[in-house]
Amino acid sequence: MIRLVTANVQHGVVDGRRVDVERLGAALAALDADVVALQEVDHGQTRSGGEAQTFRLAEALGMREHRFVPALSGPLDGRRRRARAVALADDGRSPALDGYGVALLSRHPVHAWRPMRLPGLNVPGLPPTGVDEPRVAVAAAVATPEGLLTVVATHLSRADPWKRLQLRRLRRRLRHAPRPLVLLGDLNTRGDLPSRRTGWRELVHVPTYPRVRPRLRIDHVLADGAVTALGAARAVDLGVSDHRAVVVDVTLDPAEGEETT
Repeated sequence: MIRLVTANVQHGVVDGRRVDVERLGAALAALDADVVALQEVDHGQTRSGGEAQTFRLAEALGMREHRFVPALSGPLDGRRRRARAVALADDGRSPALDGYGVALLSRHPVHAWRPMRLPGLNVPGLPPTGVDEPRVAVAAAVATPEGLLTVVATHLSRADPWKRLQLRRLRRRLRHAPRPLVLLGDLNTRGDLPSRRTGWRELVHVPTYPRVRPRLRIDHVLADGAVTALGAARAVDLGVSDHRAVVVDVTLDPAEGEETT
């Protein structure tokens, strides 16, 4: 069994007021996950005490493999700059490059990391307005006890034309990634658009937002290839952020898996 978790952590905010990364780390650790995908992660931001949140959370979860990919660089209370989609050093101890983006953590060895920038502000044929912020993704080839699993973490735009384009880009960029594959994250859509645009199977069928009395399913786990859910996905209240975390247990079938080059 491989336990997957995805959570929009809203930089560790509790009840919309204070940041408590220690509480977030303890809540995530209690889920006993093998792989964790996080969105809205801070790195070196004043509002969250200048900490390298990815490293702090990796310590709390006992995960040596981790990457943070900034969608935005620079202080969020000042002029924001679009970040290059380049993963920070995996120790992540020093917030030398302040930013805000997505993170992926694994308790199992990772053979390769692949950060990706998704379509953003200047795309021919689409209007320059309506996109909220730059978007990125990070993929990892995880050597699980059941075999190799490609895991992708992302956080898509709220604007409909952009999220469609971002899903199409992810499908194209990942077409040669080893299978089986799972895509985890806050995809900012309530329906079956992610599965229709990618052709991948949806594993989440429970509401995840808002955290208190959730009624919308905007956090997703999509699967492609020989990966099977062992039960229904769960939406778990971490007591942090405005989203619930998603927990899904899967298993791999090496006999059916395929690896493309």
